[in-house]
Amino acid sequence: MCLLESLRQRIRGLGSESAALKVRRFFKTGPGDYGEGDLFLGVSVPQLRALLNSAEELSSAQVVELLGSQWHEERLFGLLLLVRRFRASPEGGELRDRLAALYLQNLASVNNWDLVDSSAPQILGVWLLNRDRSLLDGLAASPIMWERRVAVVATQAFIGQSDFEWTFRLVRLLLGDPHDLIHKACGWMLREAYKKEAAPVLGFLEEHGPRMPRIMLRYAIERVPATERKFIGRLAPRVS
Repeated sequence: MCLLESLRQRIRGLGSESAALKVRRFFKTGPGDYGEGDLFLGVSVPQLRALLNSAEELSSAQVVELLGSQWHEERLFGLLLLVRRFRASPEGGELRDRLAALYLQNLASVNNWDLVDSSAPQILGVWLLNRDRSLLDGLAASPIMWERRVAVVATQAFIGQSDFEWTFRLVRLLLGDPHDLIHKACGWMLREAYKKEAAPVLGFLEEHGPRMPRIMLRYAIERVPATERKFIGRLAPRVS
């Protein structure tokens, strides 16, 4: 039995139907929901991470097979493995370029919010720290909601270096987005930026807050003390 099939058997052996039922509800897999049709085994993230050491010898082609799986946890395992390999590779090296390219080529598999959030900043965001970031504009304009979320969540890597330009840029582009998962992602990134440096974010909120969807604004000001919300002008009454 090859390593890939052995790992798949181990992942599936960890599954729990009761846990799968809970996560199917949590990730909104019903008709018309954002995760419609996604299939879950009921394996936890810590259980998947515990298997990563056993996957060191998987080829890139085998990782792509995992990313193409119908099972959510197998796709997540493939992404966690990519993140691990990316972190272990030299900064600015060709291996990071290849891993980032592989990630971008398989974005269709990054199709739920946990898959986005556990890979976009760690791979795409870090890779773009010292590169042209214009591809984020294209992702933010994508008709695919998950690609738009990849774009804005990737900026968490920039926020870690107190670089907020692209977070602000993409939030402006996405103010009118129809999906609440984009509203939440934008608000989350603004909150992360606020934790690094409050003044630029408060200025951004004062300018753009009146046009923000309610949930985006609520996420953004979660860490703003009530005594400071006066700097956000008339926004505070809009959120509870």
